[in-house]
Amino acid sequence: MLRVNDVATLVGMSPDTVRRWVDTGRLPAERDGQGRRLVASADLAAFLREGATEDPALRSSSARNRFRGIVTNVVRDAVMAQVEVQAGPHRVVSLMSRESLDDLSLEVGSIVTAIVKSTNVIMETDPSTGARHA
Repeated sequence: MLRVNDVATLVGMSPDTVRRWVDTGRLPAERDGQGRRLVASADLAAFLREGATEDPALRSSSARNRFRGIVTNVVRDAVMAQVEVQAGPHRVVSLMSRESLDDLSLEVGSIVTAIVKSTNVIMETDPSTGARHA
């Protein structure tokens, strides 16, 4: 579960915008025991996949080499995998081996950092959990 500030950071918007999405029913959320809004990472991934990027504020461009975001889609076969990440206003797609996907335990809703170097995109999990690269 993600707090409003975490969602705001991941999508590159203000916490007030995220609260409006929740209050208008665009983004599902529940409240914890202290009244804070919590969003399931899978719900955020679906929200982004289903058109939140149509919002002009999410389409502004400011490319950097490291994009922290949320996995919105995973397509896998026996050998290869395609991983889509929404990182603020940026949609990043990585092609990697199925073995790397499995080693990183990537799935819709996973929080990752996409590292872009030339034509390669490298996925990195949170260093506090023992960062691994693919």
